[in-house]
Amino acid sequence: MDRKLKIVIVGGVAAGPKTGARIQRLFPQADITLIEKGKFLSYAGCGLPYYVSGVVKEQKELMSTPVGVVRDSVFFQNVKNIHVLNRTEALKIEPLKKQVVVKSLLDGLEKTLPYDKLVLATGSRPVVPPIEGIRLRNIFTLQRMEDAEGIKILLSEEQAKNVVIVGGGLIGIEMTEALVQKGCQVTVVEKFPQILSILDWEMAQFVSSYLESKGVKIRVSTTVQAFKGKDHIESVQTDRGELPCDMVIFAIGVRPNTTLAVEAGLSIGPTGAIKVDGTMRTSDPDIYAVGDCVESTNLLTGEACFIPLGSTANKHGRVAANNICGQNDIFPGVLGSAICKVFDFAVARTGLGEEQARKSGFDVVTILTPAPDKAHYYPSAKLLMMKMIVDRKSRKLLGLQVVGPGAADKRIDVAATAISAGMTIDQISHLDLCYAPPYSPAMDNLITAADIARNKLDGLFESLTPMEVKKKIDNSDDFIFLDVRSPAEHQETSIDKAILIPLGTLRERWMELPKGKEIVTFCKISLRGYEAACILKANGFKNVKVMDGGLLMWPYEIKRSGK
Repeated sequence: MDRKLKIVIVGGVAAGPKTGARIQRLFPQADITLIEKGKFLSYAGCGLPYYVSGVVKEQKELMSTPVGVVRDSVFFQNVKNIHVLNRTEALKIEPLKKQVVVKSLLDGLEKTLPYDKLVLATGSRPVVPPIEGIRLRNIFTLQRMEDAEGIKILLSEEQAKNVVIVGGGLIGIEMTEALVQKGCQVTVVEKFPQILSILDWEMAQFVSSYLESKGVKIRVSTTVQAFKGKDHIESVQTDRGELPCDMVIFAIGVRPNTTLAVEAGLSIGPTGAIKVDGTMRTSDPDIYAVGDCVESTNLLTGEACFIPLGSTANKHGRVAANNICGQNDIFPGVLGSAICKVFDFAVARTGLGEEQARKSGFDVVTILTPAPDKAHYYPSAKLLMMKMIVDRKSRKLLGLQVVGPGAADKRIDVAATAISAGMTIDQISHLDLCYAPPYSPAMDNLITAADIARNKLDGLFESLTPMEVKKKIDNSDDFIFLDVRSPAEHQETSIDKAILIPLGTLRERWMELPKGKEIVTFCKISLRGYEAACILKANGFKNVKVMDGGLLMWPYEIKRSGK
C-alpha cells in the first residue's frame, strides 16, 4: 500500500480494538480512528462475573494487558498509533460519501469522519422486553462495566440479599456463584423447561441439581409477568407465583446491534445479524463487520448462526484486518464451542446437540460416559460426565458435551479440533493423547467414549438412554431392570423396578432370569453393565441392552438408604 489508508472502526470493546491493532502491525502507515460510545475500552466483558465476585480485584485488571498496562485512549495512541474517540456515538454511515457522522456525548458536537475502509464492531445489546416495572431501580443486565459496578455497590452495601436472575443461560448461571459467595439467596427463573440451552436436557439437569445443592433455587417453565416495587424492585411476579427480591439481573440473551448497518442499507442475514462473507466483508465492499453484530456459519450444517462469543469476536477482527491489508484470510465458521464455570463444575460443549443434529438430518447415535478425569487412584481425580453425538452413516463426531468438576476444557478442545478436521470416531479412538496419572486415565475419557461409540456402531452391544429406561418404568413396561453392582451399593442407592444380581455372581445365577424378556443391565457407570450383557448373551439371551452411562448419568431422583 503506497498511501495513508483511512480506517474507521465503530466499536471499542473486543473485535474493534483487535482489528485496529492487527491493521497497525501489518500497515503502520494506516490512519486508524476507533469510535466507542462508552467510557471503557477493550475490556474483558466475559470477566465481569468474576469482578462482581471479587476474584478479579480491580476494574483495571479487565482492561489491562498481560503485563498490567491499562488499555485506555493514551495506550492506543502511544502504543498502537490508533486515535480513539470514546464517549462518542456513531450516528449514521453515508456509504456513497464514504464517511461516518459521529457525535461527542460530552459536548454534543457532531462531525464527519471519512474512510477508505470502515469496520463495524457494534456488538450486541441485551434483550429487555417491555415488561411492567422493567425501569425500576436495582434491575440490571450484565454487559457493561457500569452494570458490574452497580451490582457491586448493592452487594457491598448489603442492600441485595434476595436476588432473582431472569434467564438461565451462560451469563445468568455464571452469576450465581458470585452472588452466593456474597451471601445472597439466588433464584433463577427460566421460561424454557431447562436452564443452559447450550446443553441437552439430561446434561443441563445435572447442572441444575448441582446448583440446587449449593442453595440456588431453579424455576424452569416459569414466565416473568411483572416487576413490582415503589421506586426499586421489591418482587418479581411470575405465572407461578411472586418472588420477593431486592435485586434482579436480567439475562435472557442478546441481539446483534445492527441499527447502523440497517440504516446504511447493508444486508442482514436470516439470524438478524449482519451478513458477511468469509473475509468479514459486508454487502458493501468497503465495509467490514466483526464480533457480536455479525452472523457466522455453522461448520457442520453450513447454516447461518448467531453465537456471540469473545473468542469468535477476536478471530473475526484478525481476519478482517488481514483482508483489509491485502493478506488473504477466510473465517470458516464456528462450532459453538463454549465453557463456563459453575462453582466447582465445568459446563462445556462443542458441535451439535442431539436434537439439533437430528433436525439437521443426521442419523444420530449418542454415548453417555461418566468417569474420573485422571487415573481413578490419583487423589485429585474428579468426575466428568460426557455426552458424545455421532453420525451413524459417516461415523464422524458431531458434538460433545461435558459437565462436572473434572478437566472438561481439554476434552472439549480436542473434540472441537476433531470435528473441524472431520474425524471419525475410529480415528479419535486412536489419537495419541498424553497420559500420566496426574493428568488423565490411561485411556482418556474422550477415547473411551469413542470406543463405546464404535462398539455401538459395530453392533457389539445395544443400549438405552436413561430417558428411554425411565419411560419404560413410567409406562410399566414388562422388562427386567438388572442392577449388577454390589449389595452395599444397591442398598445405598437404587432405582425403582431394579433387581439385584451382582456381576460376580451372574455366571452362577443367570438361569434365574427369563430368557423371553427384555433385560436392561446397569451399574454405576455401566462398565459392569456391559460385562453383564456379554455374559447373558453368551448364555443364550437375545434381548439384552445396557443403560448408557449407568447410575451416574441417571438425571432423575434416586432412592437412597434411609429415605
